[in-house]
Amino acid sequence: MSKYLITNCSVLILFVILMSSCGVQRSSQPGALYDPKEVADLSRKLGIELSNINKDDDKNMGLYAESSLWLGVPYRYGGQTRKGLDCSGFASIIFQKVYGKKLPRSTNDLADMKMHHVSKGSLRTGDLVFFATTGNKKKISHVGIYLKDDWFIHASTSNGVIVSSLKEDYYKRTWKKGGRVR
Repeated sequence: MSKYLITNCSVLILFVILMSSCGVQRSSQPGALYDPKEVADLSRKLGIELSNINKDDDKNMGLYAESSLWLGVPYRYGGQTRKGLDCSGFASIIFQKVYGKKLPRSTNDLADMKMHHVSKGSLRTGDLVFFATTGNKKKISHVGIYLKDDWFIHASTSNGVIVSSLKEDYYKRTWKKGGRVR
């Protein structure tokens, strides 16, 4: 009997630990999908408007939470760690962690992979956004992940992982395409 009790208690404790360690927590408030304080903190970190009662925000909370953990990580060409990473490394890591999808490692390969092409006005959270930021305006050289309301997250060469707006002149000028991974 005590072995049965110990086993059940161990399983219960493990379940509680797993549920409490998964980032943003579900709220116990009626109508609220996540804890309002945690969503407000995440919103402030990312600099985008998030709501704990918005169903679109709810289904994308994993992306918001995971990508926020990378803010400020410095840029390092070819890097894929918290010590430094490049734009395609960032996209690759986030897609693996959040969606369980393995993406090509280079920006060129990402841009060339099969995906649903999306216009700037039809972007959804989690879509890839591509830019030509070098002298060759036809060659895609930068990638980010669309968050919402014209905001995207990416690893910039000058500031590391940051959130930027598609409305900034630089990103308007260098925009190439959006893509939805299948």
